[in-house]
Amino acid sequence: MNSSNNLNDLQWQCASFAELGNLQLHAIYQARSAVFVIEQNCVYQDVDGKDPLSHHLIAWTAEGEVAAYLRIVPAGISFHEASLGRVISTQGWRGTGVGKQLIAKGIEALWQIYPAADIRIGAQAYLEKFYGSFGFQTVSPMYLEDDIPHVEMLLTAN
Repeated sequence: MNSSNNLNDLQWQCASFAELGNLQLHAIYQARSAVFVIEQNCVYQDVDGKDPLSHHLIAWTAEGEVAAYLRIVPAGISFHEASLGRVISTQGWRGTGVGKQLIAKGIEALWQIYPAADIRIGAQAYLEKFYGSFGFQTVSPMYLEDDIPHVEMLLTAN
């Protein structure tokens, strides 16, 4: 854990696509590309048309960089249910607990936008226990997405 990366210094923002500024959107796309395209070596179309339909939860550093990010996708776009996707913690923030904060805040934000909605995710299989700690249940066999093992997981609203 980088001692200079203090969770209390992050500014959290949940915004629709239209509410994001150009520089914010650039920082989001840069962070997503760094994680998915560069680190995970996935060649795919990240800008997939779902962003304008989604809300975006971002943990911003004081320098305006992305520490963590996810998008909240309405029902009927990625899955029948509403979903959380494009979940990342950027490299310098891993091990700080920001990922746990991101998922907790993401669930809370989704339920504020879509009250009582079930939440489905396509989780990388190695994170199954992590998501399970938030109440997500595995509801599919393992499948490959971009040559990475995934499972679908569901969190039912109470």
